[in-house]
Amino acid sequence: MSHPRVSVRGMVHESVPAPPLPVSEGPSDRARRWASTMDGHAGEARMRRAHAGPGPPVGPVEVVGREHREEAEDAWLAPGATRARGPGRRARPEDPDPFRTCFERDRDRIVHGAAFRRLAGKTQVFVVPDDHQRTRLTHAIEVAQVAAAIARALRLNVALVEAIALGHDCGHGPFGHASEDALSPFLRDGFDHAVWGADVALVPLNLCEETLDGIRNHSWSRPAPSTAEGEVVSWADRIAYVCHDFEDAVRAGIVTPDMLPTVVEARCGADHSGQLGAFIGAVVDAAASTGEVGMAEPMAEALAAFRDFNYRHVYMRPASVAQGVVVARLLGALVEHYSDRPHALPGGPGPDPDGPAGGEAARRRAVAYVAGMTDRFAYRQAVAHLGWRDAVPAGVDLGAR
Repeated sequence: MSHPRVSVRGMVHESVPAPPLPVSEGPSDRARRWASTMDGHAGEARMRRAHAGPGPPVGPVEVVGREHREEAEDAWLAPGATRARGPGRRARPEDPDPFRTCFERDRDRIVHGAAFRRLAGKTQVFVVPDDHQRTRLTHAIEVAQVAAAIARALRLNVALVEAIALGHDCGHGPFGHASEDALSPFLRDGFDHAVWGADVALVPLNLCEETLDGIRNHSWSRPAPSTAEGEVVSWADRIAYVCHDFEDAVRAGIVTPDMLPTVVEARCGADHSGQLGAFIGAVVDAAASTGEVGMAEPMAEALAAFRDFNYRHVYMRPASVAQGVVVARLLGALVEHYSDRPHALPGGPGPDPDGPAGGEAARRRAVAYVAGMTDRFAYRQAVAHLGWRDAVPAGVDLGAR
């Protein structure tokens, strides 16, 4: 086997032999060292350690349980912050955790949940993004960082804002916001990713009412959240996506930095870090001076101008609009396929076996299944069941399963 020799200018020259592959005669030294740590290392008092030899001491340690931490949190938090109490207000009663507050449990459940993991395969702005562009998962993580930065400064409940932020997009379908238009016709009340996340996708996790309320109402078109933490996430979501969608669009060559509106560059700067810092500081300053979560007019004007720029030049550019049309056709066809074949859905026909194929119950289950799909899986299902061959983005491996 040989490899072509490629010059700096990309011209292909003569082939040269490839270096021979090493012949393995068993596990490497590195693999043997790794395997030797299966049981850890022996320590004093019949303990096992992660590393050989004594490590840095912890103690003396007095374990602080959840109740003690709740008391300390209560004393530290601002008057309008949300307090954690015992197991939390949940649809299904539970015993409290001995160490974690109820909102910390919510955050952890979301992170370990399948709906959160699938965000890695769902569009933020670009379908099949390159290695440096955002997915719906990395967007959620960035929202959590922005929200936590604001919450710490305002002495709000950081665990609650992290739970809301990490879960806020778990109801999103594949291919971004285009999926909402595609799925809405199949549901009596339409498809809203915020409501769907709280009321459908995350229901198995039995989250606290405050967490679900923040997720359900994080979109600015929804009613206001019932907690200050929920309001923080609403601002953090917009701050994060406005800034990072522009950065991704620059990387994709859709816009250039010098196209940024003057009001944005003047008040927030032209780099991603400076923009985030300016908007975060604006929310903190506004809350400190008024006691409410918001943003003073000059900075709010800059954020609105930034979002409007992205809307016109990125979200609504002809390629995005055309992509939305294709997505609507693909997802609609998948919902119709599974609505007419409820036995083909995972778990069979569902809890209403007497409901007719194509009926309301079957459509809702089909929407739930399709909405949970990643971009790649949706394309693969369309190819497998519908013979779909239209507008397959580069990077979607239709042969993989």
